[in-house]
Order: sequence, then structure tokens, then C-alpha cells
Amino acid sequence: MQFTSEQRLDDGVIEREFTLGEIPGILWTPGSASAPAPLILVGHPGGLRQMYPRLVARVRQSVAEGFAAATIELPGSGDRPRSAAAEQARADLRRALEAGEPVEDEIVDRLVLPLVDKAVPEWRAVLDVLLSLPEIGGPVGYSGGVISIGVRLAVVEPRISAALLFAGSFVPRTMFEEARQVTIPLQVLLQWDDEGNDRQSALDLFDAFGSKEKTLHANMGGHTGVPRFEGDAGNRFFARHLK
Repeated sequence: MQFTSEQRLDDGVIEREFTLGEIPGILWTPGSASAPAPLILVGHPGGLRQMYPRLVARVRQSVAEGFAAATIELPGSGDRPRSAAAEQARADLRRALEAGEPVEDEIVDRLVLPLVDKAVPEWRAVLDVLLSLPEIGGPVGYSGGVISIGVRLAVVEPRISAALLFAGSFVPRTMFEEARQVTIPLQVLLQWDDEGNDRQSALDLFDAFGSKEKTLHANMGGHTGVPRFEGDAGNRFFARHLK
């Protein structure tokens, strides 16, 4: 891992951009930590620069509570090479939504499953290096979307102790089988009026999770209308399971 820049934000948070091979990312750590911090992996739907204002608002709350936080650029996003197959699937999805037609399962599969297959090993490789840093001590949580990436990580990555998942992306039907294998504590955030999300599918996925501890937070409003108090709720959730 190579750190390419470092700055101290006005609330004392240290922000470092890094690359690991072709994977760009950002690490945020407390500026005055006296002990290694537990780590939250921060998921997002892609386009790190575009998502940065929302991401930094989320992580500042978490770092103020004593966590470290890290995110990476998803495959095919930002300046990373594009996949022709993914671009075609995205165009097919856009056409279906604009026409008011049902989104076929094969479109969702073509768009989401290759992304999950590539992103999850990248997250795990980055996690290997992050946990070797002296300022990070674990345990580890995962927070955000794409929800299918979070589901796969919760199944295959034993170092993740708890996950806060954001319902708001299309989910392949095969992911429901993987959801039944999830056993870690979960908190799932659902925007009830999310214009791009199938609400019933999100509820069915929540029902499928095999975790004994799982909580659904459903709020009125669209995709970007998540109430600010959910940030505090997420930090309380991780405080219970990571500290």
C-alpha cells in the first residue's frame, strides 16, 4: 500500500489517500488516538470523487467516536477501467427504468454479480494491509452499499464482526441464498420511498438473513434522504459490536 496524500481535516481527523496496486482508496483515522482503533469499511455505489462529500460526512461521525474508517474505489468506477459488459448492463437497466418496465433478473445479474466477484477480493486484500498498520487494531465492521457486496463480505470474511447494510440497490436472486448464510449482527437501513429500489425485494432480503440479531431501520423519503440521526444509530450499533 502506498499513501499518496495526507491532510488533517478541521476536526482533527487524519485523511490519507492510498493505492494498493490498481485500487485507489481513502483511510481516515483519529488525530489523537491513544490505542489502535477498530475499523469500519465504508461501502458506496461507486464514483469515489462524486461520493466524497457524503462519505466524509459519514466517516467524520464515526472517527469522532474512536473508529478508523476506510473506503475504496469500486471496479469500473472513477478513473478505473470500464467493463463493456457492465456498461451494457447499466444501459439496459436505464432503458427499462425510463420505460417503466420491470427490470429482468438477467440484467441485474449481468450488472451486479461480476462487480461483487471482483470487489470482494479487493476489499479483502485492502483489509489485509490495513490491519497491519499500527494505528488500526480491529475488530472490523462494514457499512454501506452496494448491499450485495456487503452480503458477500459478511459470508466470506471472518474478520468482519458486524455490518450496517444500506438497502437501495438491485439484488440478484442468488444473493438471497448467500444472505441465509450471514450470521453476524446486522442493521439494515431502508429508505421507504427510494425511487430506484424495489421495497419488497429489500424486505424479502432482510427476512432471508440468517443472523440471530438483525434490525431494520426504515425511514420515509427517497434514496438520498437518510435522516442524520441514522449516523448516530450506526455508531451506537458498531460501538456495541466493535468495542
